[in-house]
Amino acid sequence: MPIINRVADLADEIATWRRDFHENPELLFDVHRTAGIVAEKLKAFGCDEVVTGIGRTGVVGVIKGRTNGSGKVIGLRADMDALPIEEATDVPYKSKVPGKMHACGHDGHTAMLLGAAKYLSETRNFDGTAIMIFQPAEEGGGGGDAMVKDGLMERFGVQEVYGMHNMPGIPIGHFAVRPGPMMAAADRFSITIEGKGAHAARPHDGIDTILVASHVVTALQSVASRNVDPLESVVVSVCMIKSGETFNVIPQTAQLLGTVRTLSPAVQDTAESRIRAIVDNVCAAFGAKASIDYFRGYPVTVNDADKTEFIIDVAKQVAGENAVDTSIPPLMGSEDFSYMLQKRPGAYIFVGNGDTAGVHHPAYNFDDEAAPYGVSLWAKIVETGMPAR
Repeated sequence: MPIINRVADLADEIATWRRDFHENPELLFDVHRTAGIVAEKLKAFGCDEVVTGIGRTGVVGVIKGRTNGSGKVIGLRADMDALPIEEATDVPYKSKVPGKMHACGHDGHTAMLLGAAKYLSETRNFDGTAIMIFQPAEEGGGGGDAMVKDGLMERFGVQEVYGMHNMPGIPIGHFAVRPGPMMAAADRFSITIEGKGAHAARPHDGIDTILVASHVVTALQSVASRNVDPLESVVVSVCMIKSGETFNVIPQTAQLLGTVRTLSPAVQDTAESRIRAIVDNVCAAFGAKASIDYFRGYPVTVNDADKTEFIIDVAKQVAGENAVDTSIPPLMGSEDFSYMLQKRPGAYIFVGNGDTAGVHHPAYNFDDEAAPYGVSLWAKIVETGMPAR
């Protein structure tokens, strides 16, 4: 079955919503305009209940089917926030806010879930309840965690939950998903090395923090190469070094900032313990001292096996048997939909965005041709997962 006819009819309207969101990007929890528009539209569509302020600025719409004999409740989630990036496209709906843009396609995600809400509110061809979840602060703010802690699952009786993200490089009209780990846990660290400042012409009088930091950076690469099974996945990246103020002074301190990506809790624990040991011992070898701040970020995004099989079947209904990649490798990027999957079984799927710039790139743009496939998938998850009696 191709995309739903009614959804195809809504394509231009959905694109209009999306482009308005694109012109007016908002960051983290400060998505008041976007959330306000979402709430207004959900009410206009005839949702049975619209609740704002879940997880600070999240919005939830409740749509009841024609019948509710099954008692089943399915949640569908979209993220609303943008990124602090200066847009580098020439589209007519380019961001009007300096230093902010929808560089990850959350404008498209919000518009697609709104499209599904409009369709499901019109048709109600299902037996159960659909929960439309519009989440703030995916881009580093943990909005998914905030909504969960605010009682999202319990308050609305969500029994299973699904998320979707566009993916450049996957053709329009195609999907990709896998069971088990789908996206990585994202931890971060800040290491401060204390040495002894000195004149650059007399390095023997000091403890060179830049030299120590260089050895630390090199040694940290042994976590992946020598401490973790090669068949497992771990990335340790030092992404910033701050030290020194001039060309002829050995600095007293140096700071290293970076990230750690893993696909299992065991490897996550190993990486943290090895990083701490390496930093302490390398610094001690040079007579320096170190302090380490290690922050556990978004957990691994893990797809439930049964729900993954279900969403694969639904995606094939929408895109066709050969347009669903069921063996895509896990991505080392992270996603705070993981918090929702820790509370309820479900799955996270990619919808193709075609040959565009990558997400988080200033030239990225969501392709509106992808929206009817995403909306149809959302609708079919509800109608297939809670068939009308």
